[in-house]
Amino acid sequence: MRSPLLVAPPVMAAPLIDPFGRAISYLRVSVTDRCDFRCRYCMSESMTFLPRDQVLSFEEIDRLASAFIRRGLRKLRLTGGEPLVRRGIIDLVQSLGRHVRSGALEELTLTTNGSQLARFAGDLAAAGVRRINVSLDTLDAEKFAHITRWGRLEQVLGGIAAAREAGLHVKLNMVALAGLNEDEIVPMLAFAAAHGHDLTLIETMPMGEIDEDRTDRYLPLSRVRAGLAQRFTLTDLPERTGGPARYLRIEETGQKLGLITPLTHNFCESCNRVRLTATGRLFMCLGQDDQADLRSVIRGSSDDAALDAALVEAIGRKPRGHDFEIARAAPAVARHMSVTGG
Repeated sequence: MRSPLLVAPPVMAAPLIDPFGRAISYLRVSVTDRCDFRCRYCMSESMTFLPRDQVLSFEEIDRLASAFIRRGLRKLRLTGGEPLVRRGIIDLVQSLGRHVRSGALEELTLTTNGSQLARFAGDLAAAGVRRINVSLDTLDAEKFAHITRWGRLEQVLGGIAAAREAGLHVKLNMVALAGLNEDEIVPMLAFAAAHGHDLTLIETMPMGEIDEDRTDRYLPLSRVRAGLAQRFTLTDLPERTGGPARYLRIEETGQKLGLITPLTHNFCESCNRVRLTATGRLFMCLGQDDQADLRSVIRGSSDDAALDAALVEAIGRKPRGHDFEIARAAPAVARHMSVTGG
């Protein structure tokens, strides 16, 4: 394995504040748009991915992330596509981990489909990652293969077990899909409780063209919650982790359940996050097309003053919120979730 990237620690500067007074403390970085699955609600089976020469190098990702950390970033999440399919990814994680060790960064984490976790869980833990999110929409092997097209449930469950053995806390993300996995939400809660995992349910998001009509699979979580309330005692929790989820406790099991509801309950009022694509485009809102080209800034100048100015200008354009609407004939935004970073 190559040595971690050697970059000087950031000198702290004024925080980035958007026009609505929200401090930007959470950055999601897509390290690749490529994925070894083709989940039906996320992308088409025949995807065209970015040419590799358009993708940011690890040094460029490190420089951009460090610039945000210098301006008050506290949480950094690596995403994709599937981040663990990018060659040498542990080198980047090791380098970014220095910010956790110094105390400049509160958390370095990752969202994965779990396919490569058996290989990398130990390395992630050693690099400073303490918590990961794993996408898991079903515990039925046949249904899992149908939803992911290319995935194998056994491989993902093995990866989750390896992560737990390495000391990583695992949160499961389950996209709620009408007529497909809505009858598995209670079994997934039981699985999560048995293995010490938190669970978050997510409404499907209208992003990018896929091979089917999303409205056929849209399952409002308000309906899911009403169903759960008939079986369990649910208590709303004030806890916020910096992400879009709202949390409740299931009193009978004591476990925490998150709900991400971009359609039935807009979560934008406290949004403190922005997303950086693998090509260096900064999206200030997941559900809007406005973006800032940070790749051209860092490739055009080694002066961090120019980069700082670009960050301030971009955050100054962050909107109040998105306008997702599942009933539209076309997606709310044309790009796929794998492009922006899941």
